[in-house]
Amino acid sequence: MYKTLLTELEKGTLIITVNRPDKMNALNKDVIKELGIVFDEVYSNSEIKSVIITGAGEKAFVAGADISEFLSLDAEGGAALAREGQANVFDKIENCPKPIVAAVNGFSLGGGCELAMACHFRVAGSNAKFGQPEVNLGLIPGYGGTQRLTRLVGKGKAMEMIMSADMVGADDAKTLGLVNHVFAPEELLAKTKEILQKIQSKAPIAVAQVIACINDASNGSHHGFENEIERFGACFATEDMKEGVNSFLEKRKPVFKGK
Repeated sequence: MYKTLLTELEKGTLIITVNRPDKMNALNKDVIKELGIVFDEVYSNSEIKSVIITGAGEKAFVAGADISEFLSLDAEGGAALAREGQANVFDKIENCPKPIVAAVNGFSLGGGCELAMACHFRVAGSNAKFGQPEVNLGLIPGYGGTQRLTRLVGKGKAMEMIMSADMVGADDAKTLGLVNHVFAPEELLAKTKEILQKIQSKAPIAVAQVIACINDASNGSHHGFENEIERFGACFATEDMKEGVNSFLEKRKPVFKGK
């Protein structure tokens, strides 16, 4: 179905693999287009409960954008490239009501680091390396890197990483709060699936509201507290809330239906 992606649905988790290993899985126009299409399906397909994004092979998650496509662009074209990518892929991932996790194997650079940061959180193989090397090309990050990296690691470290173009390894990325867990490369996908199976056992509507509320906080929304109050109240109108409370009182496991 896709030229640049592999997709597999397993126990409600859609595993999306960027599949250009000969190009270190670099993002080109085709990858961006197909990611936009597959995330439309994530939003609309009720069988998909959660998503893992990863890269083909052991060397790279996504090692940046396809630089060869840049030479033909002027200022207007560059801005359009960034705007379309943000709207069709990166913002779509960040605002998805279903949990999306990046399983980062190998290099996660430039647009690849931005793709990982758009996900709700990240887990990494011990061989992972993260960086925003755009200044080496006379550019800056264009898919949200200056904004999301600052939110995740703080202003000072984001300044240093982006201005120096230095990479950080998996353990340092965990210390910085860029990734949640570091696993052996051969365990990465299995451990990521375990995390998502645990999340999928919770109430889906509540999980979606958590994503929206935490995004409010991360984006510095002035309405975050009020939005949390309203979403908290909205949960009381769901069947899942009644099931959750009743199962707790009856000392049994809840069976959530996403209603």
